[in-house]
Formats: sequence, structure tokens, C-alpha cells
Amino acid sequence: MNSTLVEALAIGQLSWQDYANCRGADADLFFPERGASTRKAKAICAECEVKDECLNFAIQHGEKFGIWGGMSERERRRVRRARTVARRAS
Repeated sequence: MNSTLVEALAIGQLSWQDYANCRGADADLFFPERGASTRKAKAICAECEVKDECLNFAIQHGEKFGIWGGMSERERRRVRRARTVARRAS
């Protein structure tokens, strides 16, 4: 483990991205060409301990492309709509 990582761990300076399963993975898996399979990316996300944080980040920042938190843009749009409806109802 490098000393920078050890120092960051010691003082709690790591963000959720530092714990992501996709860290260091091929970005093409998470940003596939139109019509290409997203299965491998979603499998990586399924096992990730920070997928909820990742999904929330993508929704809050309006990410239009890629797999974030195990969801495609279409899937994230549904979550965004559901959250808006729930917020309005409360």
C-alpha cells in the first residue's frame, strides 16, 4: 500500500470513489457504444459497497451517459422521477 493511501486512510480523507469497484477498470465497460452490452459493468456495480453513493452522485449531477450505481441513464431517469414524485407528496 502506498504511503499517500495510508495517510489518507489514517485521517479519513478518502471519498466514496476511492472505494468503488470500478476504480481502475476499463472505462469502456461503463460507457459502452450505443446498443453494446452493459452486463459486465452492472455485474461490477452489483458487488460494489458504494453503488448507492455512485447512483446518487450521477442523479444529483445529471449524468447523461454511462453506467452509474449499476444503472443506465434510462434507469436513472426513472429513479429521478420517482424521487421527485415522492418529494412532492411529502
